Amino acid sequence: MNKTITFFAKDIDQKTRLDKYLVKNLETLTRSQIKKIILSKNIKLNKKVVLSASQKIKNRDLVEVNFPKKENDHIKPTRIHLDIVYEDKEIIVLNKPSGLIVHPGAGNKDKTLVNGLLYYCKNNLSNLNGEFRPGIVHRIDKDTSGLLVVAKNNQSHFNLSEQFSKHTIKRKYIALVWGVIRPLKGKITTLISRSKKNRQLMSVSERLGKKAITNYKTLKVFNLENIPKISLVECVLETGRTHQIRVHLTFKGNPLIGDKKYGKKKLKFRKTNKEFEKILNNFNRQALHAKSLGLVHPKKKSFVNFDSKLPSDFKKMLDFLDKFSN
Repeated sequence: MNKTITFFAKDIDQKTRLDKYLVKNLETLTRSQIKKIILSKNIKLNKKVVLSASQKIKNRDLVEVNFPKKENDHIKPTRIHLDIVYEDKEIIVLNKPSGLIVHPGAGNKDKTLVNGLLYYCKNNLSNLNGEFRPGIVHRIDKDTSGLLVVAKNNQSHFNLSEQFSKHTIKRKYIALVWGVIRPLKGKITTLISRSKKNRQLMSVSERLGKKAITNYKTLKVFNLENIPKISLVECVLETGRTHQIRVHLTFKGNPLIGDKKYGKKKLKFRKTNKEFEKILNNFNRQALHAKSLGLVHPKKKSFVNFDSKLPSDFKKMLDFLDKFSN
């Protein structure tokens, strides 16, 4: 059985070349890899095989990408704890813990959120994103915690995808960053593309990449003795690019606490509060939590908003900072 990923083109994709469209939507593949898949007759446009990379996309076109399945490729349903905030016949909203990968990938086929969803939902998940991403409409990073919405059927999936495409989904994140962001409140608008130095990282670019917009607001500044300045920041996304908040805050000069990829490589402080140093050393991920998620319910057509509590590691650090700031 082969793996097929399906896309519905949107108005913004009108007149885009097929290869460019697929590079945008299949971020793990290069343009040359896409061309090979096209030439191998494994891409269909509106149910017809396409052999030209320059074929132009139109609004609401159906694009199907077929990946021949290897014998050892399968997803095993796995019983894992799912912190479900809301569920009905259309969607599941859940609170993803840090450390949990959303879907299987290269070298990572077990113990992902998808494995847990397959066990919990059986076959009651959408398949628009292909066999390896059932129900997955959007993602958050492995070491970011917080809210995700999962689609139980294709109609709900398509509806939610449209909302994400039109940037009407309301996503609010809470972050702890080094230093004080200037100005304290504002909007970061840049292009984000893959880093030329490291293809696993993203970076702000002047000419290449996708437009990314992050609204931020400083909620509190912690200016404590023997502890570097730290800010509690609220981020509201207008777009959802890979690693967007992490890249944007690093671009501003205020990387997330605990961010091993985009943060400070090694912290050197003359004097550091020992208790804080212990909390920091035990904080094994970036201090970023997807706290609230608002969307129009795909069936009820009413706006619903979901909120989540801060996870224990994040709360422990914040409680410590609050304690010594009073």
